[in-house]
Amino acid sequence: MTTDRSWEPAIGEAELTRLTREMDEAHRTTLPVMRATARDLVPEIRATGPADAGRRRFLLGAGGAAAGLVLTACSSSRSRTNPAPGSPAATAPGPAPAAGQYTGDLRVVALATALENQAVGAYRAALDAAQAGRLGSVPPAVATFVTTAMAQHADHAKAWNAVLTGAGVPAITDVPLSNQPDTLAALGRAASVGDVAELALRLEEQAAQTYLFATYSVTGAAGIATAASIAPVEAMHAAILTYVLGRYPVPDDFLPVDKAAGPALLMV
Repeated sequence: MTTDRSWEPAIGEAELTRLTREMDEAHRTTLPVMRATARDLVPEIRATGPADAGRRRFLLGAGGAAAGLVLTACSSSRSRTNPAPGSPAATAPGPAPAAGQYTGDLRVVALATALENQAVGAYRAALDAAQAGRLGSVPPAVATFVTTAMAQHADHAKAWNAVLTGAGVPAITDVPLSNQPDTLAALGRAASVGDVAELALRLEEQAAQTYLFATYSVTGAAGIATAASIAPVEAMHAAILTYVLGRYPVPDDFLPVDKAAGPALLMV
């Protein structure tokens, strides 16, 4: 972590504002599709049964594949470690629901919801830290990006929770992920906006790659379509953070999945 509280983004305010606006436009464009396909996923799960073994390939193989969906414009930087900051209540993971409720595609949905909740909490905690003066000077465009990304993650979590409750299992309202205590500790050590941006980038890369892996590991059409509608927006979050941090990599022809969340991360 850096102790430089005078950190500034590597791109100008106007450029970051433009990128954030484009990110929000992309989200608003995909939001109706995401909501519609998420609604279609509920009867699909009910019809096939939540424990469909074929669809559990996502959980058995997440993080181990080498292929990726073409998302050149949204690609971000190369491999890093996987901790990610924050939680909705800025606390350790809450008590897990009864074992066995989230199986098959429902387990994929629960994992996605937990990742979204983690992102919402991370950005909220960053805003709180900034308002308390713990991160030094925060450029207005950075605050706008954080607020916008947080709202988008909240929309994603709401859509996934509608699938869970529609299928008769509890919503995921906390962050039942095994990396949550470590990520909260990392956020607590952040001393500048740059530190928070590094942590957020890791989180966004994990989310984007998890959705990507789901698109070719879940067999249900509605589940694939829902993940595919969200993955590019998450990748845009990561791409913008990469530029904010002053990294201008040659875009990957294929988004990797080496940082996709695996089954051990979910604690329900």
